[in-house]
Amino acid sequence: MIRVLIADDETMMRAGARAILSADPEIKVVAEASDGREAVELVLRHRPDVALLDVQMPHLDGLDASSAILRSGVGTAVIIFTTFGKDDYISRALSEGASGFLLKSGDPRDLIAGVRAVADGAAYLSPEAAHHVIRGMSSGRTARGTAARERVGRLSAREQEVLALLGQGLANAQIARRLRLVEGTVKTHVSSILTRLGVDNRVQAAIIAHEAGLLDRVE
Repeated sequence: MIRVLIADDETMMRAGARAILSADPEIKVVAEASDGREAVELVLRHRPDVALLDVQMPHLDGLDASSAILRSGVGTAVIIFTTFGKDDYISRALSEGASGFLLKSGDPRDLIAGVRAVADGAAYLSPEAAHHVIRGMSSGRTARGTAARERVGRLSAREQEVLALLGQGLANAQIARRLRLVEGTVKTHVSSILTRLGVDNRVQAAIIAHEAGLLDRVE
């Protein structure tokens, strides 16, 4: 069972998200918060697998709440769920460790897919958010690509293979099947990759994989 916390200052939005997630028998909403401060408190109390956070909330906005949750060490993954698709929101959320970014205007199926992917250790961006990220990566890609290739060059050949598949958004179990490895071995590789790249989460590693051109090598 995937346990989820929903944080949004609008009651109707929380009800809508709950209704969508309740359609999946393997997802359970265990808590709801109406502001960012309450969201952090409830995460510490309930320790859900995933926290679904709106950006604009009173007392503490979703981005600051996300940072507090990720720093707490409880192991809850964060998805930012908002009406705003601004590049700076997306960049900040991902750079600070959020595992997903969804727009409320997107397909309801994206919400379930995002929660499932993030709970499984993968990253998830809605198609609209992915467009913003790719656009941002395209501008100034040459300079960042050189730096990314230098960082990726520190990895072993096997770690580069794992990183390329991670960059496609695959979860550990999927990577294990593709490379015919034990899932525990993939987890070890991912942990080593994050450490050697100097990043905090899979999303940041995936961005480096994109910038380094690793995905061009994936068959």
